[in-house]
Amino acid sequence: MAEDYPDPPTDPPSLSAAALQAELDAGKSLRLLDVRDRDEYEQWRIRGESVTATQLPFTKFLQAKVTGEVDDIVGDVAGTGPITVVCGRGEASAFVAGLLTEHGIEAQNLSDGMEGWARLYEAREITCDAATVLQYRRPSSGCLGYMVVSDGSAAVVDPLRAFTDRYVTDAADHDASLTHAIDTHVHADHVSGVRRLAAETGAEPILSERAVARGVDDVTALAADETLRVGSATLEPRPLPGHTTGMTGFTVGDVLLAGDSVFLDSVARPDLEAGADGARDLARDLHRTLTERLATLPGETVVAPGHYSESTTPADDGTFTAALGTLRDRLPGFAMDREAFVEYACDDIPPRPANFERIIAINLGTETADDDTAFELELGPNNCAAAPSDAV
Repeated sequence: MAEDYPDPPTDPPSLSAAALQAELDAGKSLRLLDVRDRDEYEQWRIRGESVTATQLPFTKFLQAKVTGEVDDIVGDVAGTGPITVVCGRGEASAFVAGLLTEHGIEAQNLSDGMEGWARLYEAREITCDAATVLQYRRPSSGCLGYMVVSDGSAAVVDPLRAFTDRYVTDAADHDASLTHAIDTHVHADHVSGVRRLAAETGAEPILSERAVARGVDDVTALAADETLRVGSATLEPRPLPGHTTGMTGFTVGDVLLAGDSVFLDSVARPDLEAGADGARDLARDLHRTLTERLATLPGETVVAPGHYSESTTPADDGTFTAALGTLRDRLPGFAMDREAFVEYACDDIPPRPANFERIIAINLGTETADDDTAFELELGPNNCAAAPSDAV
């Protein structure tokens, strides 16, 4: 709450989450000062190749104000140039940015802090020959979702519950009604919006038969050979198991909505459903997905994945997409033999997403959570890729 923090000595300039992301996208050098506690900072922070970040707790600046050592403590902030101060909700950081400004240091406050950063959700259109396809991007976690619009109908693929209102608004802006809410698999890193969209809009909630077999009983089970009509467009399911048993992508025209099967700089991790004991079997299935199931698609197919990492380079149009042929040349797995791939995928798996077991339970429908709890559970990086260097 704002009253928990002293008022800033002077009102500092502020920077919105959207403006910060625009600077990151432009490759602008950013000097960040994060005044949260160390454990919060280590768990989840703003990253990027152009970011220089320093963590110094808020209490140090309170002490520095009393002792007159503000100029000295600024010397501990790495980098040069203006300082953007970050905290959880933009309150403690407003005080620190104001304190720095009072001392003649160029500083600004990230308005709404990391909570505002987590609520940033952007959309860009992917070029598709069969429908209008929007790619949604949540920079704070690297989550990507999609809307397919055709002739007054719309389907959302991998919707996040925190942004259900956004999908409804965007469908209306495209003069379309939401007819389908689809998950490519049972997610472990965010709370699905499929049920909420179904309840609020009447859209049909859909998961693959194999995903439903994990115990989901309040969605439509889609067979592997059962297509979906969205206006005049066809969404064709593509079973792509390996990340999970039920992982299913969808092709619409020349675009593959790949879910968590293959990313632009890595492939999926195989341990979140079956644990370490079952990871090797799923890795073998993932190898078959890469070398056999995806082999039926032409190289010019546009791959639109379910996640991206901070090091992922977007396409020229700003979307996180790439030609399948490019990924075949770029990524391990497509040219590896099966057991070598299993070792690669299982040898150095990154930490699991925060709260993943409870998020899975919520997405299965065996547990519930209110909106505030769900939002808190999914804060942080997604960690859905196989290699630590490729995870957000």
